[in-house]
Amino acid sequence: MKSKTAAIIEARMNSSRLPGKVLMEMGGKPVLQILTERLSEAETLDEVMVATTVNSSDDKIEELCRKLNISCYRGSEEDVLGRVKEAAESVNTETIVEITGDCPLMDPEVADYVVREYINNFPGYDYVTNIGYTGNENREIPLGMDVRVFSYKNLKEISEITNDPEDREHVSLYFFRTGKERFKLCNVSIPDKWKRNYKIRLTLDTKEDFELIKVLYEELSKTNRKFGLEDILNFTDKNRHLAEINSGVKQKKVKDLD
Repeated sequence: MKSKTAAIIEARMNSSRLPGKVLMEMGGKPVLQILTERLSEAETLDEVMVATTVNSSDDKIEELCRKLNISCYRGSEEDVLGRVKEAAESVNTETIVEITGDCPLMDPEVADYVVREYINNFPGYDYVTNIGYTGNENREIPLGMDVRVFSYKNLKEISEITNDPEDREHVSLYFFRTGKERFKLCNVSIPDKWKRNYKIRLTLDTKEDFELIKVLYEELSKTNRKFGLEDILNFTDKNRHLAEINSGVKQKKVKDLD
């Protein structure tokens, strides 16, 4: 029997730099709804769910999930690793596809590309991603298209090993910062259609990020509601000034990682 694969989206209202960002609206829809709808188009996913916190401020996230008829698990705000592990248990999934709520333009084709690398080589890899860090590779895909795939079994093992606050906050950090000798890691090679020689930031962390993402979503949706990363990049090729909107935003760093 095929094992279950679920995308678990980490989302909360109390973002430090842009509070309430996951429910900000673009084209008449909350960011989180856009992300869940886009992920629902992925062929490799059996379920798309949200893992939020028990804080009352996140009641609105649970309400949206109920409206969208998707599962919503509520757990610790600080212990995100524990929250995602428990979310996986709540839907009985063996394979976890970790997605953060700040990736509203996630391309389902990108998600499928990474998930298939994991599934097609199972059990060859414990952790497959497209963000780098598994070796000395440079990141090739834009921020905001981050996909990480691993098993519930391994996440449970990590949860029992580490109490490091950064490991608990960044769900899969242990795999590639501390566990490189313990786990088999893979960073997928990125097709040329998803690469550019200029940086474009598609993650939502600041007002500038929202400004860019809103323009892209609303403009591209006019002709194709299911636009992908290739469409985004072809559009920014012709409108290079757009990349400047949030080019000054500094991405948060984790200790010991460039």
